[in-house]
Amino acid sequence: MNSVELKGLLEHGETTKVQFKSNVNNEQSIAQEMIAFANTKGGVILIGVDDKSWKVSGLSDDDLRRLTNLLVNASSQHVQEPIFIETAVVDYEGKKVLAVAVPEGTAKPYKDKDGIVYMKNGANKRKVTSNEEISRLLQSGGYLHAEEKVIAQSSAGDLDIEKFKAFYEAKYKETVENEKAEKYLQNLKLSLDGKVTIAGALLFGKRAEKLIPAFFITAIWFRGNDITGTEYRSSKNLSGTLDKLYREGYDFIVPKLDSLQAGQSFNSIGKLEIPEIVITELLVNALIHRDYFINDSVKIFIFDNRVEIISPGKLPNSLTEEQIRKGIRRTRNAVIASFAPDILEYRGAGSGILRALLAYPSIQLINDAEGRQFKAIIPRPEKK
Repeated sequence: MNSVELKGLLEHGETTKVQFKSNVNNEQSIAQEMIAFANTKGGVILIGVDDKSWKVSGLSDDDLRRLTNLLVNASSQHVQEPIFIETAVVDYEGKKVLAVAVPEGTAKPYKDKDGIVYMKNGANKRKVTSNEEISRLLQSGGYLHAEEKVIAQSSAGDLDIEKFKAFYEAKYKETVENEKAEKYLQNLKLSLDGKVTIAGALLFGKRAEKLIPAFFITAIWFRGNDITGTEYRSSKNLSGTLDKLYREGYDFIVPKLDSLQAGQSFNSIGKLEIPEIVITELLVNALIHRDYFINDSVKIFIFDNRVEIISPGKLPNSLTEEQIRKGIRRTRNAVIASFAPDILEYRGAGSGILRALLAYPSIQLINDAEGRQFKAIIPRPEKK
């Protein structure tokens, strides 16, 4: 960091990624600030800047020597797991500021010595107490995946073993003996200690609608174009395993679309107003890559002027709309994704949305981080 960059940060004040400290004397307190940054998006702590006036107060050489040891101890001795920081001294109008860069962590959730987790909330930090937030931090750190969670009130009898055996034998060309089925299921993270995981229920559950009642599809065919309207033509809740959800979701959408002549002869079969590949790719994407930590349904909304497919959860791991338009992907549900090519119309190469966009470039993709959902909007052709 140089004086020009520092000036830019001073002008904007404290934010989610920038914090000011006139000085630091308490190792535990500064460790908690580092934890909050590491558990969120990372950031920089500027020591030698008043947090009220945003003016540079500066540090002495003695301060800088003392702070070097204090920060090392704070980031290694007062944090679980250690945080690796970078420091730089910046000269600004004859005064010295210590810039402490804290990267976003890869071992979330970071905790203090008392086991307390902190995250940034605007310019401040806050304690994290909810199980859902802890789960998300574990997920982002690679320690927990929603699809691998065990369903407490389940048993091995809740899986369709014959369906699993048929799948396994077709894919791996290996016969599954009944006595070894549980071992295979556990190795594939579909069950654990005689209980079913979310992935197991989604792929091979006998009564998925009872095992995982929150993971269904809400399908509504509206009159007009307003989601707040009180009239609809058709409304269904679709439930079951992923293959059933896909089939019924597809069958809900396609018959409601028009077939257009599209410049063909009168005797030709009409072309669907939205190419089938678009419906297939976006629906499969919503089912496979949704956030299964969120107990909510995938939404299919059909309006006169558009179709919306909405999946719970923002894009994972800082992925952006622009990146997915280029074929970049981050796998949220690796177990489900590994089975999907053999169960759904899914290739798993990060090309599904690219194929949909190639066939229908007017698709809108919206990553709603605040609303915790990802929305694909497919405009319908104007009626003539």
